[in-house]
Amino acid sequence: MIKLTRIDDRLVHGQVAFTWTPALGVDCLIVANDKVAKDEFMKMTLGLAKPAGTKLLIKSLKEAAAFLNDEKNKGLKILLIINSVKDAAVMATEVPEIRSINIGGIRLREGAKLISKAVGVNDEDITTIRDLLNKGVELEIRQVPTDNKQMVVNLI
Repeated sequence: MIKLTRIDDRLVHGQVAFTWTPALGVDCLIVANDKVAKDEFMKMTLGLAKPAGTKLLIKSLKEAAAFLNDEKNKGLKILLIINSVKDAAVMATEVPEIRSINIGGIRLREGAKLISKAVGVNDEDITTIRDLLNKGVELEIRQVPTDNKQMVVNLI
C-alpha cells in the first residue's frame, strides 16, 4: 500500500528519513528514477541516508510501476519518492493507486519560478500538473508532515 507519493529532487534525505518515514509508519522506501537505478554510486549514497529498519528499493519507473501493481507487495507500507513532475505523471498513469501526490521540494532551475518556498516549476511542469489535476489526482505541497497542505491548484 502506498502511504505517500512524494516529488523531491533530493530523493532520500533527512526530511524523508526522520519525519515522513516515522509519521507515515512506512517500512519501505521506493525511489523511482531511471537514471539512479543505473548508478551504483547514487544507490550506495541513498542507502546511507535511509532510516534503519526500513527497506530501500531503487527501481526504474517501469520496474517501480510493476512492483507497485503486483498484489504480493500490497502488504508493504510504501513511501514512493520521485524527483520530477514528469516522472510523477508517468507513475500516476501506470499505478492506479496513486491518487494524491505530495511535492516536497524541487529546486529552482533555469526557466522555473517558485510557487512555494521549496518548489520551483517551469512551464512544462505546470502543463503536466494541470493534466494530473484534470485526471483527478490531488497535488499538494508540504515539506514535512506537520506543515499545512498547500493545494497546488491554488498556486499555479
